[in-house]
Amino acid sequence: MKTRTKYIAGCLSAVLMLAATGCDDKFSDYNTNPNESTKVTSSMLATQLILKTNLIATRGDYKTQDIPKGFMKDDMLGKYIIWSESNDIDLLYNKLDRTTFSDMSILTNVDKMVSFATDKKVNAYKGLGHILRAYKFFTLSMRVGDLPYSQAMQGESDVKYPVYDSQEAVMEGILNELDEANELLKDAGSFDGDPIYKGNSEQWRKAANVLELKVLINLYKKMDNTNLKVKERMQQIVSNRPLFESNDDNWQLVHSDKSGQKYPFYKEGNNYKNFPFVSSIVIDSLKAYKDRRLFYYAKPISNTTLDVDNWDAYKGVEPSMIHTDIQKEVQVGNASAINDRYINIPEGEPTYLLSYSEMNFILAEAAVRGIIQGDAQDYYQKGIRAAMKFTADNTPNDEAYNHKMLITDAYINEYLTQPKVSLTGSNEQKIEKIIVQKYLSTFLEAPYNAFFEYRRTGYPKFIINPKSNRNDPTSKMPLRWMYPQNEYDYNSDNVKAAVQSQFSGVDDNNQTMWILK
Repeated sequence: MKTRTKYIAGCLSAVLMLAATGCDDKFSDYNTNPNESTKVTSSMLATQLILKTNLIATRGDYKTQDIPKGFMKDDMLGKYIIWSESNDIDLLYNKLDRTTFSDMSILTNVDKMVSFATDKKVNAYKGLGHILRAYKFFTLSMRVGDLPYSQAMQGESDVKYPVYDSQEAVMEGILNELDEANELLKDAGSFDGDPIYKGNSEQWRKAANVLELKVLINLYKKMDNTNLKVKERMQQIVSNRPLFESNDDNWQLVHSDKSGQKYPFYKEGNNYKNFPFVSSIVIDSLKAYKDRRLFYYAKPISNTTLDVDNWDAYKGVEPSMIHTDIQKEVQVGNASAINDRYINIPEGEPTYLLSYSEMNFILAEAAVRGIIQGDAQDYYQKGIRAAMKFTADNTPNDEAYNHKMLITDAYINEYLTQPKVSLTGSNEQKIEKIIVQKYLSTFLEAPYNAFFEYRRTGYPKFIINPKSNRNDPTSKMPLRWMYPQNEYDYNSDNVKAAVQSQFSGVDDNNQTMWILK
């Protein structure tokens, strides 16, 4: 990580530097006033920080013309889709290269955002800053393990070569930051520059607490750790803090038909719209549950005369097949493409980082594991209901997109009564059902969550095909990304020390990080 990062002070527009870094979305309704000269404000920095966090998470740091493919990359790794194009498909076949810390540089503006705030709004901006820091450090640590945390983003100080903190220390720091965000956002009032919750501090407070639940469920193997206090923290959050209450609370970016605000896979300028097809993992699971999300996620295969509302008109492709065989299935019309709503509708659906449905699945798992009190079945059903409502509510009532198989309240009620769906069996069987439903709920959402959940739980079950797997060895799924080359170039002593302490000096994709042990 290059630590000589500088505060971005020049050429500030409504979204500060988004175009210059490959995310060209203007979201220009926020923070623009043609009657005022452009100057640095807390609200402008908040807009930049929030949008960059969401856009980089959902699309990657890609050039404009490649954003649609960047948007689909994590869905290849998560086995939601297969990709018929031959180029740049390493993630489809489980090859993880070196990650990057470059997008961490946006966090240098957190302190500036707070320093420019008026006294009445300073707590709101402080709380927001802690949430964005926590999200960024959590997702990066989940990729690699130990991270520069306590000394990160201090390039303007004398710290030019930040030491790495253990993953345990990073997670403890993240939990503490989210605790602090919860306190700061109490009665903080509204603030400007927020494209997610329109400056509603209470909704950001809910997001902080749900993010903390997500971090804690990933720490379930560390229940005996006296510093982390996983069980105590989770119980305290569930009992005493505000949480998401509906899909309206989702941490999500809502798209529109305005220039620069359209859904990232919308057809305009999209050279990749013919390449994604839905995997057999998704389609076979939906068929097994008689889950009508099938008709909202996919299109019928072209090689059929069956009606569009016939379950057998849909066929997925096994993502571990060698690529030439995948292409053959596509060419003969035996593969279901993604639903046209993802391509033809400029608003698409909101892209979320945290959702009400995921929160309920987290709580269901926590209840099954005995971490919290509560009815696991109730949480589980709330998660399914919220996920189905999200899909139905964000799809036009058009047979071109629902294929005459509407998701209604009556249908959801009936769905939940199925023995296959009901949360029964051993605790491990219950965990599998929860994770599979969480997996189905985050189709083209929640970047990289499916991979992290699979790595953590083993669900849903992926086929590992040595003939196509690009991990080394080909008999295993990778467990992590490697550290950035920039770290070896500019912070060599510290990254090597971290690799030595964690992995006996071996920085490869198969090392088991602390959180997985």
